[in-house]
Amino acid sequence: MEHVIEELRERAESVPVPLELPTEDELVDVEEQILIPIPFLLREFLMKASDVIYGSLEPVTASDPQMHTYLPEVAALAWSLGLPREYIPLCEDRGSYYCVDQQDEVLLWTEDGMSEERWESVWHWVHQIWLES
Repeated sequence: MEHVIEELRERAESVPVPLELPTEDELVDVEEQILIPIPFLLREFLMKASDVIYGSLEPVTASDPQMHTYLPEVAALAWSLGLPREYIPLCEDRGSYYCVDQQDEVLLWTEDGMSEERWESVWHWVHQIWLES
């Protein structure tokens, strides 16, 4: 995980108004809004790397409710489009959603349903998908 975070930080784009990492209290607020616990590795990602801006994919964030990537807003939209409620969206990609289950596995949901594509964890997804975008 540390090497993935290091690689993300090396590639991070410089922006005029950088994102902030969430506090533990902000994550509790997000959980209260989405009414589902945030799995451990997704929580770790949010706490350690959700401030990185890189490439064309924009994973969810948890510190600023005004951001278009704010987890409760992304989740509400994804769930309204049919993403099963037990999954937490990680990243929207052209109408499809990478999402996380309660065992920290990342799956890809499309309008046709869950695809066969899976990643062992958020960190595997970051390395194999986000850093390659």
